[in-house]
Amino acid sequence: MEETQTLKVDVQGKVDKLANGHAGKNHSHLSTIGNSTNIKWHECPVEKTDRQKLLQQKGCVIWITGLSGSGKSSVACALSQMLYQRGKLSYILDGDNVRHGLNRDLSFKAEDRVENIRRVGEVAKLFADAGFICIACLISPYKRDRAACRAMLPSGDFIEVFMDVPLRVCEDRDPKGLYKLARAGKIKGFTGIDDPYESPLDAEIVLKCNTGDCSTPTDMAGKMISYLEEKGYLQA
Repeated sequence: MEETQTLKVDVQGKVDKLANGHAGKNHSHLSTIGNSTNIKWHECPVEKTDRQKLLQQKGCVIWITGLSGSGKSSVACALSQMLYQRGKLSYILDGDNVRHGLNRDLSFKAEDRVENIRRVGEVAKLFADAGFICIACLISPYKRDRAACRAMLPSGDFIEVFMDVPLRVCEDRDPKGLYKLARAGKIKGFTGIDDPYESPLDAEIVLKCNTGDCSTPTDMAGKMISYLEEKGYLQA
């Protein structure tokens, strides 16, 4: 199994290196990780490569980031459907959906946003280790948080997809009515209005959309399928 260096992001957004690595390798003694003490990684004979052979695909994380209303969830669903039609197993971690359960205890305060992304990154890492093509679609506005999630995975297994859709287009769509509420001052700290969105500079895939010039979610998903094929993720 691959081994990488994991990053821990604290509530102030600082990044600390952990010694354990992606899969907890080299644990011949008890460890202290975060607030957990006297723990040891337990190895099992069935590894990631075995699961990938079983599924005939390679586990990875497709991280779709962009403003609210940019089409992240629609593209994620289109991609999942296309993968299903090809007999490939995927799972979507949608930003709103995970707040219905796993992250229901988190608010939208700065420190909770950091923890929200960290948790989704950790869950996505587990799905990828299981051999799934995990599709995470969240606004995830800060570069440092996305970088921390990238660092959880082996090189190449974090595929960042930037929904490059201008604010004016997203605000015109406003599918949840959130921009209207933010403009009225009823929602504070809303990304794109009174909180920043830091666009990726090195995303593996950029999907652009301007007024009157937008591809369909299926067409956008098709570009992602082509990338996965080219990189060998759709075969073991």
